[in-house]
Amino acid sequence: MTDSVRAFLRNVAMGIKDSILGIGTISKLDARIQQKREEQRRRRACGALAQRRAQSAERKPDNDPKVASRIFQCCAWNGGVFWLSLFLFYRVFIPLLQTLTAKIIGDPSLHGSVWSWLEFILTSVFSALWVLPLFVLSKIVNAIWFQDIADLAFEVSGCKVQPFPSVSKIIADMLFNLLLQALFLIQGMIVSLFPIDAIGQMVSLLHMSLLYSLYCFEYRWFNNGIEMHQRLSNIERNWPYYFGFGLPMALLTALPSSYIISGCLFSILFPLFIISANEAKTPTKLYHFQLRLFSLVVLISNKLFHKTVHLQSALTSSASSDRLSSPHTSPTRHRPPPTQ
Repeated sequence: MTDSVRAFLRNVAMGIKDSILGIGTISKLDARIQQKREEQRRRRACGALAQRRAQSAERKPDNDPKVASRIFQCCAWNGGVFWLSLFLFYRVFIPLLQTLTAKIIGDPSLHGSVWSWLEFILTSVFSALWVLPLFVLSKIVNAIWFQDIADLAFEVSGCKVQPFPSVSKIIADMLFNLLLQALFLIQGMIVSLFPIDAIGQMVSLLHMSLLYSLYCFEYRWFNNGIEMHQRLSNIERNWPYYFGFGLPMALLTALPSSYIISGCLFSILFPLFIISANEAKTPTKLYHFQLRLFSLVVLISNKLFHKTVHLQSALTSSASSDRLSSPHTSPTRHRPPPTQ
């Protein structure tokens, strides 16, 4: 029992350390990437023609994305544009307008009824015309930038990207992954409703920490060709380490009461933890027991996914059979015989 607790605390501390200290490598990452690319150019420049090409390539400006610039773009977009616009609207514009209308109307009771309607209309219009479109756009832009950051970080590792067998398998993996993560998030919300609040919050925090670890390590594992079931097995077999790795981000994103603000904070922090996950030295020794928190959502995801695929294949086969047995036969088949 004592050994299990000691191993648990050691792995949690190791996960926290890797998640935080890995962020410090960002400043050196671009230099390492540039050095690695120059080594590859020198290796390829064997003949005279190759050397001339390499020299002309060196003269061209380097337009490849850099880790630091991508992280700055994420912070500027999510913090400087999205988060700042919310802050200015709710903390500056709305209070100023409330004070101004109170001075104009004068009567407190009349102002209270007018302001309740005016605030509702303004916040609804702001949410529909600014927050929602910007939130959707942020998801798309962040996904592109997150992938760039993960690819650049993986490039330094010296490992080759292991391709999946087919495009259809990549799409299936991504769709199954999205469904599973959404169900696991719902599972974490449900357990937070446990009657004993402290236990519910701790188990919910465990869920969110493991989910954030899955988010962060997913890029690295995907580039290594590791499929979804093996990724989940990695987390469940070394769950104390991955709990510790995802804990800082889970705690920080739990601080804001607003879901939108929490999403902005997540988008700012997430690129940093992608770098940490790529630099992390995960423990090779398995923990004493496996925590099967993903078993239920894997079962539900398999059921839903297989039913959807089966229904799609049935509809496709039905449509193709209808085309084959169409009652409208070709006009050439009803052509009358030639008269003699």
